[in-house]
Amino acid sequence: LLRNWLGGTRGRRSRTAKTRKRSAIMRHIREEVIERTVQEFESLDHLVNSFTDEDWTTLLARPETKDPWTVKDTLAHITHWKADAVRKIRKQPVPPEEKGLNWTDGNHLIYERWRDRSPQEVLAWHRQVQEDALAALRTAPESWFSGRDRRPDWPFDLDGHSSYHRVQDIEQALQKSTS
Repeated sequence: LLRNWLGGTRGRRSRTAKTRKRSAIMRHIREEVIERTVQEFESLDHLVNSFTDEDWTTLLARPETKDPWTVKDTLAHITHWKADAVRKIRKQPVPPEEKGLNWTDGNHLIYERWRDRSPQEVLAWHRQVQEDALAALRTAPESWFSGRDRRPDWPFDLDGHSSYHRVQDIEQALQKSTS
């Protein structure tokens, strides 16, 4: 699903997708990236702020071969990858336990780290990482934003990834649980 949301599959894009990608390349400015990051955080934070215990434990529709994520696990997943974007902005090394992991293994590691933590811990982490992201964006060199052409949704893990999971996973899971 995430590949469809992004407009293609890894390594195999149609001519249309390649053309669309080339024509959609742009340079970014700090204020625009910060604005998108704040807007998505506010949308997600508003959604999760009043969750009940039942909401947090609502299961997502996921294949049997994947970890059985709850809404809480999804917020931990979003937050981890946002924190990873902050790490990249700050040019910090990849943690040793994450080196060489593919997406599936990385996501499983996140699940294992956070599945037994309380929703309040995940929510506090989500808010702390937002503060860290804004601080990193404000202090990043201007060349980090405008130094090269990038996709319109760059840096994806600060807003697009969150938006995808908020809409496609969290909101859908909660709608199904109330139907």
